[in-house]
Amino acid sequence: MNFFESLKLPRTTLWWALIMSAIIIYPNIGEFMWSLFAPAHKCTVAINTANVLYFIYRYLFFVGLTFLLIRMNVKQAKKKLNERFWKSFLLAIAAYLIYVIIGKNIAYQIRLDCFTQMVILQFLIAWLVPILIGQIYYLTVIQQETQKEMERLKTENLQSRVDALSNQINPHFFFNSLNGLTALVADNRNEETLEYVNKLSNIFRYILQSEKKGLVKLADELDFLRAYQYLIEVRYSGKISFNIDVNEDDSQLQIPVLSLLPLIENIVKHNVIDSEHIMTVDINVSKRKELIVKNPIYPKYQIGESHGIGLSNLSSRYKLLMGKDIRTAEIENHYIVFLPLKKSEDESTDC
Repeated sequence: MNFFESLKLPRTTLWWALIMSAIIIYPNIGEFMWSLFAPAHKCTVAINTANVLYFIYRYLFFVGLTFLLIRMNVKQAKKKLNERFWKSFLLAIAAYLIYVIIGKNIAYQIRLDCFTQMVILQFLIAWLVPILIGQIYYLTVIQQETQKEMERLKTENLQSRVDALSNQINPHFFFNSLNGLTALVADNRNEETLEYVNKLSNIFRYILQSEKKGLVKLADELDFLRAYQYLIEVRYSGKISFNIDVNEDDSQLQIPVLSLLPLIENIVKHNVIDSEHIMTVDINVSKRKELIVKNPIYPKYQIGESHGIGLSNLSSRYKLLMGKDIRTAEIENHYIVFLPLKKSEDESTDC
C-alpha cells in the first residue's frame, strides 16, 4: 500500500495530521520554548501555565483541521478541483474564526495583531496542502484505474485471439472425425461405431470445457490423446500407435490446450500410413522441460490443400499464452517438435 492509498485509513490520516501540524506551527515551537524563560516578551503571556495551554490548543486545533481537510479531499478526490478548493476554503475560514475566538479567551494577555500574521500563514498552509494531497491522490487513482483497464483490455484481446485460433482447430478436427465415423457406418460395424461415437463425445466435452482455460496440465492433454488414439486407430486400422513416456511430476507441467491435436493431425496429413509404413509416435519430456513429439517421416507424393491450421496455429497460440515459440527439427529421417512446458502458478509459489 503506497502513501496515497494509506490515506484512506483514518489512523494513517491522523498520523500525517500530527506530523503536518507540527511542521505548520514549527515557528511557535521555538517561540514557546523561549517564552518559558522570557515571560516579559510582548508576544507571550506572563503566566507559563496559560502559555502552555495556548500552545497545546494551537497544536491540537491544527491537528483536527488538517485531519478534516485531508479526509475530505481524499474522500472527494474524484470531484472537481474547484469544488474541493472552495469547500476547503470555507472550512478553513470557519476554523480560523473559531480559532481566534477561543484563542483570545485562552491567551487573553496576547495582543491579537501579534499572532494574526503568523496564524493566517499557518491556516493558508493547512488549507492548501490537503488540496494538493487530494489532487495527487486523484491523479494516482486515475493512473491505477487506467492501468487496470489497459490490463483488462489486453487480457480480453489475448483471450479473443486464442479463442479465434482454437475455433480454427475444432471444425477441422470434427471434419476428420466424421470421415472415420462414415467409414464405420458404411461397413456396418455397429459396436465399433457406438464406441467411436462415445469416444468422440468425450473428446468434444474436453474441447468445450478447455477452450476458455488457455493453459492446462500436460496430464489432461495426454488423457485427451489417449481418448483420441482410439479414433486414430479406427481410421488407420491400428497402423499408428503412440509411445508415451512421461513421469508424474512432468505431467503436472502446463501446456496450451489442444497442443497435441494439431501435431497428430499434421502427422496424419503429411505422411503415408499403411502396412508398409507403420507410424509410431514417441512422446516424452526432455531435461529442458520440453515436450518432445517425434515421428518417422513417410512423405506423401501429393499433399492435400493446406488451410494453415497446423504448426502455424500452434506457434501463434504459444506466443500469445507463454511468450515462447515451438521448435522443430528433422533428425535421422524423423520429424521432431519441441513444445516448451511451464510450471503452474501454485508450483512457482511453493518454490
